[in-house]
Amino acid sequence: MYRYILAIHIIFVVSWMAGLFYIVRLFIYHTEANTKPEQERIILQKQFKIMERKLWNIITTPAMVLTVCAGLGMLYLNPGLLHTDWMWVKLVFVTGLLIYHFMCAGIIKQLKNDRFWLTSTQLRLWNELATIFLVAIVFTVILKSAIDWVYGLVGLVVFAAVIMMAVKIYKKSREKNK
Repeated sequence: MYRYILAIHIIFVVSWMAGLFYIVRLFIYHTEANTKPEQERIILQKQFKIMERKLWNIITTPAMVLTVCAGLGMLYLNPGLLHTDWMWVKLVFVTGLLIYHFMCAGIIKQLKNDRFWLTSTQLRLWNELATIFLVAIVFTVILKSAIDWVYGLVGLVVFAAVIMMAVKIYKKSREKNK
């Protein structure tokens, strides 16, 4: 039974992450629509609101719920996992990802009410946070105790810094090509 639940867990993690990656891309395009002429802006923002609502309510949030339920099911079937350090590290990262998820829900509400408090560049940086959580969780689960946590944390910080620099470089190249 455990392996079936593990398979379900992996399937819905993939779906959840896809939804998180795509929703923030929609936020970026929704925000950038503000620079369009009024008629085009109105049409685009109306469409982005529909897309954001459907993606969030039909795919992303259900996938998150099923991911968490399957994860809890695996812990129920194998409570010994809670006696491993790597599982607690994973659960900390998963908690961060859940906070990220609910903060995205807040951004959806803001955009729905035509409040744009983040720039497209800030949203691009925000989008990379999900990538950092994904990398941290996958490496924690696959490597378990195979690496020293200090090296793992340093590697994660370096990875995050590289991603953030890449976003800044991309912004400069976009501005240069305008």
